[in-house]
Amino acid sequence: MSRIHEALKKAEQERAAAQGGTLPGPGAVPPFDGHTSDNGNGVAIESLDGRTLNGVPMGSMGQPVDPYNIEARCAQYDWHPDPSTMLFLNGDNLRGTEEFRTLRTRLYHLREKAPLKKVLITSALPNEGKSFTAANLAQVMVRQHGRRALLIDADLRGPRLHLMLGTQAGPGLTDYLQGVQDEFSIMQRGPLQNLYFIPSGSSIEDPAELVGSERLKLLMQRLEPLFDWIIVDSPPAIAVSDASVLAKACDGVLIVVRSNVTPADAARRAREEFPDEALLGVVLNGTEEKPTPYARYYYEAYQNAEKPNKG
Repeated sequence: MSRIHEALKKAEQERAAAQGGTLPGPGAVPPFDGHTSDNGNGVAIESLDGRTLNGVPMGSMGQPVDPYNIEARCAQYDWHPDPSTMLFLNGDNLRGTEEFRTLRTRLYHLREKAPLKKVLITSALPNEGKSFTAANLAQVMVRQHGRRALLIDADLRGPRLHLMLGTQAGPGLTDYLQGVQDEFSIMQRGPLQNLYFIPSGSSIEDPAELVGSERLKLLMQRLEPLFDWIIVDSPPAIAVSDASVLAKACDGVLIVVRSNVTPADAARRAREEFPDEALLGVVLNGTEEKPTPYARYYYEAYQNAEKPNKG
């Protein structure tokens, strides 16, 4: 009996047992053997050329094979984005869009030197523009053809991304971390193709305990093969420990500081919350350039050898 036939038979048995099929519990994405595999959801996958990339099946055109068909499994939401903050959901040529394209380019340059997909966005203090930066960075990533990005609101103490996108706050991340929802039922897709969103979810009393749980790591493991970029918005780094805990599940950290607002000592303290190897750079928010009085965003990437001493 061929492996394809065995996989299909197993899939049929699982569907019958589940009475219509249930989503898999949290865990690593099932391995791919190079040719065929049962993805754990009752679907037999066959790569057209038998290639894999980081354990993910690749098609004949070098594109990842999506074993979960997330577009079909994620609910379509009618987002009503805030035009003052969601630059790429309101046209491609608004002021500020070019700076995010520059940021995207710098991140791709860093990716050439080390694995980089899961990016945490934080700041020293509240109201410095971290959520704005996270939302628009995710949007500019999917402007490139075929790129898929996931935006996660992990600021469970003061979530704002659902307000910016004009959508519901739940079900979301807290519901998954508490075991109430699976990863697909907390994901939304809106009007921008290939952009997916996980909101904060139900309000909870102790976010630090949840973000430090093993379920967050499992969620990232399951989602990572399905996206080109995962952008995570976290709470400010100084006030609470959430950002440093979340950073352990990500590949790198961007710190947002606001020009002429963020105290220098606060910026240094935020930087010290993360190991040197995790820091990707700084996004400077709120600078004005003539002739357009608009808050410009710049990105300064630095190598470990170029970083100043923490003192």
